[in-house]
Amino acid sequence: MLGDVTQTTDTATRGASEAPGRPSRSRVRRVHRAWIVAAVTFVTIIGGAAFNSLPGLLIDPLNQEFGWSRGEIGLAVSVDMALYGLTAPFAAALMDRFGIRRVVAVALGAVAAGALGSVWMTASWQLMIYWGVLVGLGTGSMALAFSATVTNRWFVARRGLVTGILTAAGASGQLVFLPLCAWIVAHHGWRPASVTVALAALAVVPFVWFLLRDHPADVGLAPYGGTYEEKPAPARGAARRTLRVLADAARTGPFWLLAGTFAICGASTNGLIRTHFVPSAHDHGMPITAAASLLAVIGVFDIIGTVFSGWLTDRFDARRLLAAYYALRGVSLLFLPMLMAPEVHPPMVFFIVFYGLDWVATVPPTLALCREHYGDDSAIVFGWVLASHQVGAALVAFLGGVARDTFGTYDVVWYASGALCATAALMALVIRRVRTP
Repeated sequence: MLGDVTQTTDTATRGASEAPGRPSRSRVRRVHRAWIVAAVTFVTIIGGAAFNSLPGLLIDPLNQEFGWSRGEIGLAVSVDMALYGLTAPFAAALMDRFGIRRVVAVALGAVAAGALGSVWMTASWQLMIYWGVLVGLGTGSMALAFSATVTNRWFVARRGLVTGILTAAGASGQLVFLPLCAWIVAHHGWRPASVTVALAALAVVPFVWFLLRDHPADVGLAPYGGTYEEKPAPARGAARRTLRVLADAARTGPFWLLAGTFAICGASTNGLIRTHFVPSAHDHGMPITAAASLLAVIGVFDIIGTVFSGWLTDRFDARRLLAAYYALRGVSLLFLPMLMAPEVHPPMVFFIVFYGLDWVATVPPTLALCREHYGDDSAIVFGWVLASHQVGAALVAFLGGVARDTFGTYDVVWYASGALCATAALMALVIRRVRTP
């Protein structure tokens, strides 16, 4: 693939040099700047996603130290997830108005402030402010709409692949921080783990400010695989545009089908497994560090599955891919209650590997369908679809905790989520295709 990268750099440079009023440039064989921007975006998402490793690890410690119920803690997590989703479409429009660097730098600061402020909390409402509001707003501004904006601006070719790689960044953050935070919680308590997350978010800010660029025209290049275009003027009225795009998209059937399927995606990943897998495994006698390590393994295979899904999305019908992903996920969840045990056995490892491959493999085909149906507004539309993802995650994060408090087990949550995934598979199949000349 490196050959393609360097060859297209020559083409892009020629496109820039042939633009009116731009000086000619010598043919230089090097990696296209778009890949550097993608790499910085990848690292940024890892730093911002560090907090996502914490909630599942801290449910038991917060319950033991403060006496807060799992429902109360789950409510704070659900506020975080809901704001994460609701912020995303506005963040995409704000990036059009103020630039990617400014929005992302402020977002990283909000995540650090929320994680650091939680160290001194003494009441559950403070948990909702720090975890729910500050972290939710910060991570929402670096949500998948961020990677969609970068991909749309910097890439024409390889969009599916790049979408898969950037989507996998969240899983990479989980891979890096879950075992680390689990070890810190087990040996030093939850507060040092929260400080670690804050420092990780702050450490990424210099990379964003000095290496990330808003548009290929800022460095005199065409997007990878495309032709040179002047940078558009800042889009004013970000909030108004975001709501207008929502109003237009809401008049179409594909939007509601994509939003519905992605809500179930969020419910069965962030809301369910990321939040409740560790405490559920702990209920069956598995040590927290072992359960967190299993989640980290999900992160390993999530990277593989998402990148491969991006490759498949460039070649096959996105609707059929989505249907297959959701159907297989639903079947796996129905078997999970039978796999819970004090020790890690091969069937549980198989579930973890399988679930990891499917975790966010849904993102590249979902984003591809947004591009297919909504064109230039696809990043904002995807932001709203992502909002539904996080609303679904928020509901299950809260209701899962309530179910555990009520029934003393998570089994009913696993079975209900499996049934929802089957519904999502059917919804994906009825999304209409856009006829192209």
